[in-house]
Amino acid sequence: MTDPLWLIVLVIGAGTFFWRGAFLVFGGQLTLPNVVRRGLNYVPPAAFAALVLPGLVQFDGATGSVDEARLLAGLVAALVAWRSRSTLWTLAAGMGVLWLMRAFL
Repeated sequence: MTDPLWLIVLVIGAGTFFWRGAFLVFGGQLTLPNVVRRGLNYVPPAAFAALVLPGLVQFDGATGSVDEARLLAGLVAALVAWRSRSTLWTLAAGMGVLWLMRAFL
């Protein structure tokens, strides 16, 4: 890499470090409006859905196709998570249903 490119990488890295560090250092002094606080309540479910949905629905270009085994395993895992609140039981139930569906379909 050339020297100007290294300089750009270092400046961008320093800027990123500064902004993240600023929120860690000064975050306690920052007061957010109530509308922002209420909106932030929806961030964890949205992030979780963004992580889980691509694993349940396979996208091939513009359309999405549903894999019945994955979808059923995801629904069973969601039900077990809701009822038991146990990560171990959720993983065991979801993976068990997925493996059984794969074995028999």
